[in-house]
Amino acid sequence: MWTDLLLQGAMILVTIFMFLAMHDIPQKIFKKIRYRNRADFQAKHHFVLGAQLLAQARSSKSRSSTSSLAKQAESEADKAISLDPKDAAVYILKALALDLQGFKTSALDSFDVALSPLAAKSLTDKERGDALFKRAELKMTMNRRGSQVDSAIDDLTKAVELSADNVKTFCLLGECYEMKKMKAEAKAAFEEALKVEPSSKVARAALDRLGS
Repeated sequence: MWTDLLLQGAMILVTIFMFLAMHDIPQKIFKKIRYRNRADFQAKHHFVLGAQLLAQARSSKSRSSTSSLAKQAESEADKAISLDPKDAAVYILKALALDLQGFKTSALDSFDVALSPLAAKSLTDKERGDALFKRAELKMTMNRRGSQVDSAIDDLTKAVELSADNVKTFCLLGECYEMKKMKAEAKAAFEEALKVEPSSKVARAALDRLGS
């Protein structure tokens, strides 16, 4: 009985392998994996090149050079996105390049994609916290008549939950609360900033201003 079952099992396996071989499935799978690995490598190459260009753009003292380098960084980010559209880091790179060119609305859109549920899975908690801070910071530069303050506070409160060691996050959160006349919350945020960085002049000046 057991012998018959083993023979039947072996025949089924042979039939399956013959079917796969006839339809060239193992080779197709191998080609897909090989293409995926090559695409990942190329995406990382474009990302690294874009990050280098962005760093050069930030350090450039010429406005035209800054704009040109930032545009090139954006182009490399787009190439990386075309190869790996689920990597949040490349959307963050693109957002920073767009912001440097003055395209703040487009930069915000790119941050939104980076922090969407599908892409954000590729980030660590600290990286996601940093991205939330950057998005909040961008929102505040676009803040007209206080329209972005609540949204920025939402980003910043999430950011400090994910990464509680960024003094800038606490300071910006304090400034947002201060704009909304929420004195107690503002003082608490600046006090947390001092816990992270006791020498923070921004946090100390804010607490003095708020009457701490």
